[in-house]
Amino acid sequence: MTFLRFLRANLRWLAGGFLLCLFSSVGQTFFISLSGGQIRREYGLSNGEFGGLYMLATLASAMTLPFIGRMVDRRSVGATVLVVMPMLALAAALMAVSTQVGVLLLSLYLLRLFGQGMMTHTSLTAMGRWFSGHRGRAVSLATLGHQTGEATLPLAMVSLHALIGWRMSWALFAALVLCLALPAIYALMRIERLPQAADLPERRQVARHWTRREVLRDPLYWVMLVGTLAPGFIGTAIFFHQAYLLELRGWAPGAFASAFVLMACMTLTFALVSGWLIDRFGAFRLLPVFLVPLSLSCFSLAAIAEPIGIFVFMGLLGVSYGISSTLLGALWPEVYGTRHLGSVRSVTVAMMVFSSALGPGVTGLLIDAQVSYLLQLQVLGVYCLVAAGVMVFVSRQLAHRFQATAIAR
Repeated sequence: MTFLRFLRANLRWLAGGFLLCLFSSVGQTFFISLSGGQIRREYGLSNGEFGGLYMLATLASAMTLPFIGRMVDRRSVGATVLVVMPMLALAAALMAVSTQVGVLLLSLYLLRLFGQGMMTHTSLTAMGRWFSGHRGRAVSLATLGHQTGEATLPLAMVSLHALIGWRMSWALFAALVLCLALPAIYALMRIERLPQAADLPERRQVARHWTRREVLRDPLYWVMLVGTLAPGFIGTAIFFHQAYLLELRGWAPGAFASAFVLMACMTLTFALVSGWLIDRFGAFRLLPVFLVPLSLSCFSLAAIAEPIGIFVFMGLLGVSYGISSTLLGALWPEVYGTRHLGSVRSVTVAMMVFSSALGPGVTGLLIDAQVSYLLQLQVLGVYCLVAAGVMVFVSRQLAHRFQATAIAR
């Protein structure tokens, strides 16, 4: 099936997955951190205190996600959307009206749980379950919603801050989620996709569909997390403390916002390329690749003192994000099957949320303890190189597993 035929035949489901990823931006760190300076000033919080609060909210959402995430296995995608999106709108509304730290914490918890967590989880679970032979292609197109959000929303939010203030900006996004995004996404995804005769057979079909308990007992799963959790931890830590980095380097306040466009373009390009590669060779073969540009991005941000360093960093980060966004959507159904995918992915997404929670908290505490932020970036770069080597081992082990499955048949 050609790309255009595939797109035309599946436009409604791909558009629904795209919009779910797009509006998940409201709960993503890059979006929340755009109001970070105003939040810290109004609540009188230091970098470490705000990072700790954010870490607490994100950890709580990670602990909740495995229980709520199973909803996608038990309900239709349309029914799940009717629960998740009103809660995301409520979270944004709470951010707009909160005046107490307790309400701010609740807002952050709901934003992380229903934005970063459930919106992305619902989209990628649907793509992984509804598509087989074209799974990489479907996931790559859906995750373009993330890149579209990263390309457009930072500049939009900064502009809204200047026009109507940061609180009214959050109120506006709450209304957009509830009144615009929810009806559109529900209309697109209320009808489940059924397998079509034109679908290609899945060459790498697993021998069986693993339950969540079986996955958690698989040692290879935990080794895979060594690499797959790195982008969330590193990206969240850097974006969350971007205001501190700008002050440290003496860069203009809008420098990061303008570079998001470059990151989004690179992410989009490599998401599509990796989708084609996954359909052709398998997701597990890309595991050793996606951490190398992430490592280089950390080293470049630490080494380049001029503002161009932001663009070098964001470009390399976009390469890594593009590969990983598609890879991590296709990897789990490829390795562990689709029957219990919602349950399996909910644990994996919870672990990713957990790692993204540690990033701002740990780096914030280190900043308050006068540990060089540039040294922290270098350490993260070294970690990525080590993890890439571990992923070479994982890829080979998965290849042996698939080969043994084929022989057993």
